[in-house]
Amino acid sequence: MVESIARVRGIRVTPQKARRVNGRLKGRQAQEALAILKFAPQGASEPVYKLVASAIANARVKADSQNTYLDEQDLVVSNAYVDEGTTLKRFQPRAQGRAFKILKRTSHITVVLSTPDELVGASATRAKKASK
Repeated sequence: MVESIARVRGIRVTPQKARRVNGRLKGRQAQEALAILKFAPQGASEPVYKLVASAIANARVKADSQNTYLDEQDLVVSNAYVDEGTTLKRFQPRAQGRAFKILKRTSHITVVLSTPDELVGASATRAKKASK
């Protein structure tokens, strides 16, 4: 019924660390995901928390524009993934005139929320494609 997407691009969190946080979210209810992220000790959990909250707000706005009822308790994290962004290259001076390369990595994080009836429809579509 309602599917909402929230993205943040170029955030200064390494993709490897962000994937550790995102891996916990897939398939969970949105409110449960917020509770997990609120108390997660990882540094990447704060921006992902804001991203999930933004996706919930996007779903609310989308439902209002379609004149449909949305219960925020029904929203499920159907997909959450992290792509690698641009890498900032820096140098640190070392002994005897050498230079040490520092790579400051960035991430593009995407969270997709949907209602359970959309999840059933999407899985049925994938099953049809797989059988062909």
